[in-house]
Amino acid sequence: MFTLSELEAAADLVHACFPATASYVWPLLAARAGCEVWVKHENHTPTGAFKVRGGLTYMDRRQRAGRSGGIVSATRGNHGQSLAYAGGRAGIPVTIVVPYGNSAEKNAAMRAFGARLVEHGADFDEARQHAQALAAAEGLDFAPSFHPDLVVGVATWALELFRAAPPLDVLYVPIGLGSGICGAILARDLLGLSTEIVGVQSTGAPAYALSFAAGHVVETNRADTRADGMATRQPDAAALAIIRAGASHVVTVTDDEVAAAIRAYWTDTHNLAEGAGAAPLAALLQERGRRAGQRAGVVLCGGNIDLALFRDWVLAGA
Repeated sequence: MFTLSELEAAADLVHACFPATASYVWPLLAARAGCEVWVKHENHTPTGAFKVRGGLTYMDRRQRAGRSGGIVSATRGNHGQSLAYAGGRAGIPVTIVVPYGNSAEKNAAMRAFGARLVEHGADFDEARQHAQALAAAEGLDFAPSFHPDLVVGVATWALELFRAAPPLDVLYVPIGLGSGICGAILARDLLGLSTEIVGVQSTGAPAYALSFAAGHVVETNRADTRADGMATRQPDAAALAIIRAGASHVVTVTDDEVAAAIRAYWTDTHNLAEGAGAAPLAALLQERGRRAGQRAGVVLCGGNIDLALFRDWVLAGA
């Protein structure tokens, strides 16, 4: 999908906007997981999530190709913030479609970054269909959540982690539509590393886990999880091919396990994680018995959780 020099150029582009995010070892997490744990803090980007990296490279490559009109996309929040942030820097109008009932705080952030927000549909996949219809009706470019120009930017988080940390035995990465884990797989392979990469999904939205096991795209009729960054029903075929070739397996975690991992991040590191951001730690804790003595990596891919959801979901079970 891209070369190491292209990945490094994407990192230079990203770092012109913000510095590399931290990669830390946290001793309390190590005690909890029974192994050394490196956390990649993507909750510390300007949008509070890793997706901003992809928005910057996508917008840059689009401008280099001479396209300057408006774009439209669908999101549960972090992809939309990414495009809105990058579009604001480039002077490109951005329309974002979200499902009804989407995170109020993520919606507010997208508007604050300059996006026109449209609410439509019951979930991400229905919002995506409406975004594609708006693209045709209004002459906008549809920006998908998985695209090579996004993935090369997103992959820079993994490049930073692999170069900052000692050799990792395993790295846990959540799967929404696939850019985060595909970026990690491609970065690992370009660097010639042997790190095992494990995908993480919700038990309530297991489309990629089912597809990984079946060997082909399996769509589901539900995406029932409070971890909205993983709430997808329709896998991307290109992403699935990369995941099946480069990941060892996919772990599914319950919302209760994710809530426990959010609490663990807060008590052990005083960092706030959203659902998808805590899912890799939840998966590591689920597999702690097989990771003893290893060096594990987890990406805290975002910290954008609504206060009301945090109170109702995370604190209620404490």
